[in-house]
Amino acid sequence: MGLFVTVLAFNCHQGEECMNKILKNIAVSTSLAFIVSPTLAADTASPAKPPRFAPLTLEQLNVYQKPLGEQIMRVSSVGLGGPYSPLLRSPVLGQRMFDLLYYLRWNSSVPLRLNELAILIIGRIWRSQVEWYAHAPLAIKAGLSPEIVADLKAQKRPANMKPDEAVVYDFVMELSTKHQVSDETFARAKEILGEQQVVDLTTVAGTYVTVAMLLAMAEEGVPPGKELPFKPGEP
Repeated sequence: MGLFVTVLAFNCHQGEECMNKILKNIAVSTSLAFIVSPTLAADTASPAKPPRFAPLTLEQLNVYQKPLGEQIMRVSSVGLGGPYSPLLRSPVLGQRMFDLLYYLRWNSSVPLRLNELAILIIGRIWRSQVEWYAHAPLAIKAGLSPEIVADLKAQKRPANMKPDEAVVYDFVMELSTKHQVSDETFARAKEILGEQQVVDLTTVAGTYVTVAMLLAMAEEGVPPGKELPFKPGEP
């Protein structure tokens, strides 16, 4: 562009008026180029990014994947999506994870209300859209108050928690953010929950960190047409 202007100026013999016309024409040409060129236009939509793992249907699953896929479909609120999409790519690991999750969800010594509270704490720390989408309704259905769920979503320590809810919150938050549990919190957890529940609580928290990591790695989202729990730009 600089060379083009220099050549035009060199060929212009009518002084300032000629140069003004040249600069005006250049400005118009540049504006047109910005409008026409897809690389310059600010409002040009970028093509949709393909999924990291293509969605699977039961019909697409091979002989190693299908038994797991059928089990998933009986319990999953996101079908074969969510963490199951990447896990189906490693079906032996996927089956082990499914069995662990099955225990932690339905056979754990931790009451379901407290179990779902722990999962929501991890989901909020990780800002996991899928974990929150799947488990916030389950937590309320299990007896956790909607106000506690709302406070967790707003990243507040919930008010009006029951003693067992408060110790689960403190225990999981300390372990997740400080990577340790204080003697006072551990003693309170052991007194209120008992030893087995302390172990199961720790395991459900750690397992859902793994689930959150799988979801983040695979860039899995909520089912199509469903609202995101955490809006773009929200912390």
